[in-house]
Amino acid sequence: MQWLENEVAVVTGAGSGIGKAIVARFVEEGAKVVAFDLSDTRLAALRDEVGDNVAVVSGDVRSLEDNRRAVAAAVSQFGRLTVFVGNAGIHDARRPLAELSDEELEQGYDEVLGVNVKGYFLGAKAAIPELMKTRGNMVFTLSTSSYYVSGGTLYVASKHAALGMVRQLANELAPTVRVNGVAPSGTSTGLRAAPSLAAGAGGDDVFGAPRPPAGLGKNLLEVAVVPEDHAAAYVMLASSQSRIMTGEVIHTDAGRGVTSVLAPLGKS
Repeated sequence: MQWLENEVAVVTGAGSGIGKAIVARFVEEGAKVVAFDLSDTRLAALRDEVGDNVAVVSGDVRSLEDNRRAVAAAVSQFGRLTVFVGNAGIHDARRPLAELSDEELEQGYDEVLGVNVKGYFLGAKAAIPELMKTRGNMVFTLSTSSYYVSGGTLYVASKHAALGMVRQLANELAPTVRVNGVAPSGTSTGLRAAPSLAAGAGGDDVFGAPRPPAGLGKNLLEVAVVPEDHAAAYVMLASSQSRIMTGEVIHTDAGRGVTSVLAPLGKS
């Protein structure tokens, strides 16, 4: 059984990490996908790997026009849009607020909140007209930082804001369009740091290298979490199997939500 047969999705931040894993799994489950990413190089590599069921659109999620181009590509190439996955994200390099210069704070705010919050709003805005036609759904990548403190102030604030957006959109778009989220944690991805904040964290690699897997001693299950571990949650939320779910979040966090920062993992 293919859970997403005949579905057509737009996935943002599709060129690497969790976004790339979502695209590959959606295609495996029968969907056709428009992969939307900032990097032409990553999109070309993705298209070579996944095949003809993927169309690619390069652009910036902070641009409403670029988001609308991705939605238009789904309609023109595959006939309709049934799923929008907002996934593109950027980190704040775990920089504490008190340590940011005035310039870093202003620029970092615009960069982090611009991608993680504005990018989601613009993607949703672009997708709504087509999803209303198909009674489709949206799935957004949140984070354990939508609930707990981890990372820096700007990143945590952005992910809390994204959670509020999911809940409010679920109310606004019901009963026609469902809106849900997935909250990963501790995953080896190439999540990049905001350019204005990266150098202050001891590096200047804008796109960043994949973080080491969060394994032994880092989560309750003691597994090395990789992007593919999260993809099934997106499949379920994008499919008819979740037809009575909206405003909900699946926590693919290897137990992060039930750990205590006051005691070592696995200890009482």
